[in-house]
Amino acid sequence: MCMLFKLVLLYLWVHWVNQGSDFVTGRSGNVTSGTVFVNGTASIGKTDDNFICATLDWWAPNKCDYGTCSWERSSLLNLDLSNPILLNAIKAFSPLKIRMGGTLQDKVIYETKDDKSPCAPFVKNSSEMFGFSKGCLPMSRWDQLNVFFKKAGAMVVFGLNALNGKTIGSDGSATGAWNSSNAESLIRYTVNKGYSIHGWELGNELCGTGVGAKVAPDQYASDVKSLENIVQNIYRGFEVKPLVIAPGGFIDTNWFAQFIQRTPKSLQVVTQHIYNLGPGNDNQLINNILDPSYLDGGAQPFRDLEAILKNSATPAVAWVGEAGGAYNSGQNLVTNSFVNAFWYLGQLGMASSYDTKTYCRQTLIGGNYGLLDTATFVPNPDYYGALLWHRLMGSNVLSTSFSGTTGVRAYAHCSKQSQGISLLLINFNANISVNVRVVTDGEQAPRVKLGNTSREEYHFTAKDENLHSQKVVLNGKILALNSSGGIPPMEPVNRSMTDPIIVAPFSYVFSHISSIILPACIN
Repeated sequence: MCMLFKLVLLYLWVHWVNQGSDFVTGRSGNVTSGTVFVNGTASIGKTDDNFICATLDWWAPNKCDYGTCSWERSSLLNLDLSNPILLNAIKAFSPLKIRMGGTLQDKVIYETKDDKSPCAPFVKNSSEMFGFSKGCLPMSRWDQLNVFFKKAGAMVVFGLNALNGKTIGSDGSATGAWNSSNAESLIRYTVNKGYSIHGWELGNELCGTGVGAKVAPDQYASDVKSLENIVQNIYRGFEVKPLVIAPGGFIDTNWFAQFIQRTPKSLQVVTQHIYNLGPGNDNQLINNILDPSYLDGGAQPFRDLEAILKNSATPAVAWVGEAGGAYNSGQNLVTNSFVNAFWYLGQLGMASSYDTKTYCRQTLIGGNYGLLDTATFVPNPDYYGALLWHRLMGSNVLSTSFSGTTGVRAYAHCSKQSQGISLLLINFNANISVNVRVVTDGEQAPRVKLGNTSREEYHFTAKDENLHSQKVVLNGKILALNSSGGIPPMEPVNRSMTDPIIVAPFSYVFSHISSIILPACIN
């Protein structure tokens, strides 16, 4: 009997080790302690319920950067819409916002009945702006895209050609009014077909000094008013109309302030782009991603846009319309690997804390920064981080600070579709595990009560502790698609509320704590 009792104890101990300590200790090294302080008296920002967004681009297979061609067949014009992994990956969000656009959108002609020119594809031409000729969107492809997105349950934002009808000078200045006729034909076609569009965005990176071309703020404001008039006219009688969105570019505070001042009633969303890690071929890229002080500097664009909107009369809200971190397609085995989460998840946390409503990742698929692998469609590590954020982090953002090691970043929101709070902890330390305690202000209920003495934790680490890995480990198990290309379940482990949250080196942890009830989270 004594031997049986000892065997039972041994089994329970081994089970505990397998369920807990392996995936929370990670690399050998030191252990330190820290405290997360969450101020729950009031929220500091509010995101859309569907904060997570991803982009689809126009780039052709022969779009190459630094001698590498990483786009393959990921364009809006040639993406395999029959791929079951693609469908499952989008459906898992229920819904996912998808922004269709990018550099070449301002060179796209729409093959509508009002357009008489041949519908030709993009052709590489180094003498042309952006290195490609004008291209065309066939209405047959537009039909396919809309049928697919309806099946996938996506919320679609489409970027319109804002350069149509303009003259581009030698300094890149695009002058003259926007010729909206082709865009208007596309919008009418879309409505007549019964396709649902969440928003129409005008232009891509034409604000400020521009990328390839630039439009003055007063002219851009006039063009946006034209788009608003078209939307109001075509969608007359619709209970819900698509959003009018602009300008989709890098923030220039003077330009943005003038533009927003001139669009107080015609604009619902102001979009900016984020590529704060530099070029994709930077050999310091991974070091910058792992340097929390470097990444902290990325808060400035959010802070600037928030201030401009607060000081204006506009009801428009802020979005990140495109963010890939490293421009020119990113860097293979960095921006599509586990290490990129240290940039991406930090960006989600910072953006939401500055009242950014939506954050669109460049890309869903394409280049070296896709949430899905460009060749296989298999999710890259950031896909799972984005999906869990979408499921756990509610729209009310909480003021959050961390004391202890400088290598930890913490973000907290009211939980999504459940009581309590959801917490994200990111440990940038290479060899230090951090035992984290949670302290709150304004708590309305006992932390630990009968029947609710545990919290849920999701510990993410790189496979084999290789930061360049494109496989991610959740609570000790590699996340992999099932035989039908389905997204695997992401199950938490339960931990006692009396224990600290153990954040392993070079890892991140989501935690849902249902027993912390804060005023900011009570409707």
